[in-house]
Amino acid sequence: MFDPVIAPSGTLLGLLQRGRGDGTLHALTAPRAEALAALHACVLRDPRHDWQAENRSLYYARLFLDLDGELDAVEAHLFDAEDVLDTEESRTGLALAFLGHLASYGRRDALDLLRRYAARGTNWAWALDELALRDDDAGLRALAEPVLARFPAGPQGEAELAAAVRDAFEPRPWRLWAEDAREAVATRVRAAQEAGCFDRWQRQLRPTGPRPGWSVAAVLDWAEQGLERGAALHVPAARCLTAVAGPEDRAEIVEAARSGTEGARCTALRYLADGDDPGALDLIERAVATGTAGVVEAAVAAFERMRSPGAVDRARGWARRPDALGAAAGRLLACRGTAADSDLVLAALREAVRGEGPDAPTLWTLVDGAGRLGIACAAPVLRHVYRETASSQLRGRAARALAATDPSFAAGFAIECLWDCEETTRELAARHAETGDNRVVERLRRLAADPAEEAEVQTAVRSRIGPDASAA
Repeated sequence: MFDPVIAPSGTLLGLLQRGRGDGTLHALTAPRAEALAALHACVLRDPRHDWQAENRSLYYARLFLDLDGELDAVEAHLFDAEDVLDTEESRTGLALAFLGHLASYGRRDALDLLRRYAARGTNWAWALDELALRDDDAGLRALAEPVLARFPAGPQGEAELAAAVRDAFEPRPWRLWAEDAREAVATRVRAAQEAGCFDRWQRQLRPTGPRPGWSVAAVLDWAEQGLERGAALHVPAARCLTAVAGPEDRAEIVEAARSGTEGARCTALRYLADGDDPGALDLIERAVATGTAGVVEAAVAAFERMRSPGAVDRARGWARRPDALGAAAGRLLACRGTAADSDLVLAALREAVRGEGPDAPTLWTLVDGAGRLGIACAAPVLRHVYRETASSQLRGRAARALAATDPSFAAGFAIECLWDCEETTRELAARHAETGDNRVVERLRRLAADPAEEAEVQTAVRSRIGPDASAA
C-alpha cells in the first residue's frame, strides 16, 4: 500500500484525514466545494496508516450526506483503468465501505454503484460483502452470473471459486446462490462450498511444526529454520517449549538464550521471560548488548511481557537508558508501575514525542500509562498527541488519558470527539462532554436516532439523555 501523505493538522484536509471531529465541524462551515474536494481526497486516497484497524468510512459517509454530495468522483475512481493495474484492496476498500454506509442511509445511487462494481470491478469481493449487508435478495441474485463468470470452467477456475467461497467474509450471497432456481448457478456454488469445506478439513489433517514427542533441541531448530525462510517463529516456538521442556532442560535453554543462533536465542528468551525465570532479566540485558537486531527486538518484547515485581524494579533502573531497553522499561512502568513511577513514565512520554514525533508506536502504551496513573502534568503532551497524530486509534487513547488527567477535557476536546471517526472515542465523548453546549445536546440526540451508530455509543448516549431526549 502507498504511504499516505498527511496534511498539517490545522488544515481542513488534515483534520479530515485524521478523522477528527473538528474535521466535520469545519467542513460544515467551509465553502461546500472546498469541503467536498477535501472529502473526496480522503475517500479516494485512503489516509490511514493502518487501514485494517482504523475507521473512516462511516465518518466520511455522514459528512457526505450532510454536504449532499454526488458520487461522480467515486465512480470515476472505481472504474479507472488503474483498477485493473493496481489490484490491492487498499486502493478501493475505503471507497467501497463508504458506499456501503451511504447505501444503508438510503442512497440508491450508492447501492447501484456497488452492484456495478461487484459485477465488473477488480475488488469485487469487497463490494459483494458490502452488498451482503445491505442489498435485497433480488439484487444479490442478479449478481450470481457475472460473479461466477469470473471463474472459467476447468480445474483451476473451480479451485479459485472454491477458495473465494471459503474465504468470503459475508457468506449470505453464496448461500443464496446455492439455493438459486437456476440449476447451473446452484450446482456450481454448492460444489464450491463442498470443495472449500473439504480443503479446510485437509489442512487440519496436515499440521506443520512441532508435534508431541519433540525435544527442546528440535523446537529450537524449528525456530531457526523458520528464520532462515523469513518467518519469525520464536513466539509459537516458545509456547511449544512450555509443553515439552522440563526442569532438567533449563540449562540447555539458558545456554541458547546466552549464545544460541538467532532463532533459538529469541525463542529461549521469550520462554524464560514468560516463565519469570530468575535469570531472564540478566539474559535480556545481555541480549540487548550483544545480540543482532532481531534478538534485541525479541528480548525487549519479552521483557515488556514480564509481570513480576522483580521486572518492575529492574525497569525503574533501566528507564533512563537511551536505548531500546530503556524505552521498553518506560512502557513496562506505564503498564505496571505505581504512582511513584509517574515521573519516569512522564519523562518517557516526553522523550518519545520529542524524539520520534506524535505517531511513534511507543506512544500507545505510554499514553495509556499516563491516563492509568493520572499524571496531570502529562496533559499538555497528551493534547499535542491528540491534535497531531495521524492515527485515530492513538488519538482515542489520548482522549481517554485526557479524560483522566485534564479537567478541561469535558468542555474541550470531548465535544469534538462526539463527531470522531472512532466509535470508542465517540462513546467516551458521550459520557464526558458537557451538555451546556447546544451542539452537544443536538449531537447526542442525533447519535441516539442513527441506526448506523454502534450499540455501545448509543448506550452511553442514553446514560446522558432521558426518555424525552432532554439532557440528563
